[in-house]
Amino acid sequence: MKTVIIGGGIAGLAMAIYLRKQGMEVSLNERSVEQSNRGNAFLMHAEGVSILKELSQCVDLSHIPGKFIDRFSLKSEYGHEIKYQKLDPWQCMKRSDIIKELNDLLPEGFVNYNREFSHFIYREGKPVAAVFKNGEMETGDIFIGADGGNSKVREALFGETTFTKTEVKEVLGLLKNKELCERLGSTFTKFQHETKSINFGIIPTSDEELVWYIQYNPEILDIEEESKENIEHLCKELLKDFPELVQEVMLLDNFENTYIWHTKDFDLLPSFHRNNVVLIGDAAHLALPFTSAGTTNAMVDAHTLCTLLASYPDDHKKAFERYYELRAENVGKQIQLGRNIKRDFLNPLLRDEDETVIPLITKQERAIKKPLKRKEINIIYFTDPICSTCWIIQPQLRKLQMEFGDDVNIEYKMGGLLPSWENFNRNGITQPSEVAAHWEAVCSFYEMPVNKQIWLEDPLPSSYPPSIAFKAAQLQDTGKAVLFLRRIREMVFLEKKNIIKKDHLYTAAYDVGLDAARLIRDLEGRAQNLFRLDLMKAEELHVKVLPTLFFSNKQGVELTLNGYQPYENFVDILKQLKPDIEKVDYNKSPEVLFDQFQTLTTREFSLLRDESEFESLYILNELLVMNQVKQYQSPTGDMWISNFNQTEELIYA
Repeated sequence: MKTVIIGGGIAGLAMAIYLRKQGMEVSLNERSVEQSNRGNAFLMHAEGVSILKELSQCVDLSHIPGKFIDRFSLKSEYGHEIKYQKLDPWQCMKRSDIIKELNDLLPEGFVNYNREFSHFIYREGKPVAAVFKNGEMETGDIFIGADGGNSKVREALFGETTFTKTEVKEVLGLLKNKELCERLGSTFTKFQHETKSINFGIIPTSDEELVWYIQYNPEILDIEEESKENIEHLCKELLKDFPELVQEVMLLDNFENTYIWHTKDFDLLPSFHRNNVVLIGDAAHLALPFTSAGTTNAMVDAHTLCTLLASYPDDHKKAFERYYELRAENVGKQIQLGRNIKRDFLNPLLRDEDETVIPLITKQERAIKKPLKRKEINIIYFTDPICSTCWIIQPQLRKLQMEFGDDVNIEYKMGGLLPSWENFNRNGITQPSEVAAHWEAVCSFYEMPVNKQIWLEDPLPSSYPPSIAFKAAQLQDTGKAVLFLRRIREMVFLEKKNIIKKDHLYTAAYDVGLDAARLIRDLEGRAQNLFRLDLMKAEELHVKVLPTLFFSNKQGVELTLNGYQPYENFVDILKQLKPDIEKVDYNKSPEVLFDQFQTLTTREFSLLRDESEFESLYILNELLVMNQVKQYQSPTGDMWISNFNQTEELIYA
């Protein structure tokens, strides 16, 4: 069976490489006389990078072109920080580099250049050959349209495309400057005008080269002739209010490689195929540039379609239909996301800083997911970031999550352990030095690591600020808020960090993937009232001890546990509320446990594996020797940090 690919860009090249790996006959046809480098540079999500790695058969990512980008910083034109957050893994790379990388994986002379698609020749209503404007023709059994956003193949299948109006234009440029790249590091830095529809972004593509862009509403200012001089004048006028870093880029660039992109998209197609012709990449679906989706989608489309053609070798119609089922919903969301971001961009005075969306797609939804079960039991958990008993029951809660997570929901609330030291007296503790002794005694007895020195060297005056910070984290993401709580506990219990300080709270928020800038804003705003509501709820429920956990089922039966409890007591109370509840027989391998929990104490690891701490220590030390975990030592025990490579297998239906 012969496949004819029309379009030799990233999608077409990737598709050709995959099909050749399967031993299929492939003809790859590109309209340009030679490969164009237009596009300058782009961001590719980790999924696209993993596909490129698979195609290249790279042993490690160091051979993949581009620069690893793992954080996003958004500021106003005055330099005020709006958003600072960890990113999913991305790679910023020049278009010319990835085109060369893919071309090098094909035989020399494999791509047929100067073949711009004209029309199909049909036999019995089915395309049997593609005709090109230079008069050449290519016969085939399957035809793949990979000819970009202005696809002529798409037009042949579905008629003229109705594009959205260009309301945003984008200037793109490349600049070589090693010192500037060192300053930027691995950060995607973006500046957003507070009152005008103007954005400026800058991203390193290597250790010495970067890509910069300006997104702007042409109603503010525009040019008719896109000459180098006119583009330079336009850029400097648009950015005259922006800070020193932006002005530096404008001074350093000679504007030789800049061009203006007239952004547009079109509605999701009802299908990506007709008869034996199928579309991939921008030919199939075009999103606005706000999502940085295009290149990753090209790679994912090629991987998905090729996998399905191999799965249905005698039924390409079934493969095409399944391809649409797997990809359409996700790319449809990306189209809408791009439009939502454009709407906010064009209405800056109506924009809410806290709701600002990172202009990047999230992980592709390609794999089959199990449907979520409805939770049978709810737990209201009153806790506090500096509560030692809350720290020592972490192993029990983590095992509960693994064995009963499908049936149990835990709702975290703050109990307000330490308002201040003025007139404080709780269980005989009246001053910080007494907390030090208490922590050491309790945590040592229950085999959880702790460093008491925080209370002797830099004691916390109150637990309220980190508690309010947790409520600020919940405003963003309840799941990441739990990770944030764990992280600040590690800071205070092990690392001797005073978590009342905003720089530590900021770091912890970033570490777990929250927007650190927003958390600090909410810490001083909305989160304070949420914390007060938690304290009022604790008083209403007569919470006197931390931790206190209120269990309830759908029938309204309520049971309570407080203070330290062995794991068996948690299981017993679940069985009282739901007699037929069953434990999940989860995978106890170290790799799976460290994938679920990035940090584990020795006690947590042993409880999760149902083995003695002696046995666990033997395994953990072996993992340490193999560099699969890192060790954080404390005077009373150790915490182990995952160093496993994060890999993922995609399973298709």
